[in-house]
Amino acid sequence: MHDIEPYHKWREYYIAANDDKSPFYSIVYDEFSFSNKIYNYFIHPQWDSIGSPSLYVKVLYVDYGIKTAMIELLGEWNDAINNDIMILKRNVIDKLLSNDISKFILFGDNVLNYHGDEDSYYEEWYEDVSDAGGWICFVNFRHHVISEMETINLQYYLLMGNQFNDILWRHKTPNYTIEYINQLINQSTKQLRY
Repeated sequence: MHDIEPYHKWREYYIAANDDKSPFYSIVYDEFSFSNKIYNYFIHPQWDSIGSPSLYVKVLYVDYGIKTAMIELLGEWNDAINNDIMILKRNVIDKLLSNDISKFILFGDNVLNYHGDEDSYYEEWYEDVSDAGGWICFVNFRHHVISEMETINLQYYLLMGNQFNDILWRHKTPNYTIEYINQLINQSTKQLRY
């Protein structure tokens, strides 16, 4: 797992450690020392801890003008034991919400498992963004992870599933990725109306 590093080619557009509105402002990374672990496995030092023993994040890009944040995830999302959604919501999402971010794209390519519990924090997050005209979109989550999320009805709060999987977001610009996902969201919203 130490070889999986957060996507770094958008650093020319945004670095969370340089953004004074970011929950990870002024963090200094040690490129040579591996100290963070998921269970017994060291992970790349560029991942940011949110306070969970099994889930790490990287805020890849934030555009305050269009109120959008893109966050990459690594590990096991475990609400049943660690209450990872509460930790993520309180330590990362609420900070971004307080700076008028209302559209969230979470990349789950490296989320290996999901263990659900209840949906109250997802519902709270959904209400926070929908009041501001926003949304929450989960991109490229594994099929078994999505299936587990659907067992506790997270699809009522999040945009996820087939049309948001297999998106080749790496090697595109952040603005292109946001626009592409916006188009998918608009298409899926139109389909729900008919």
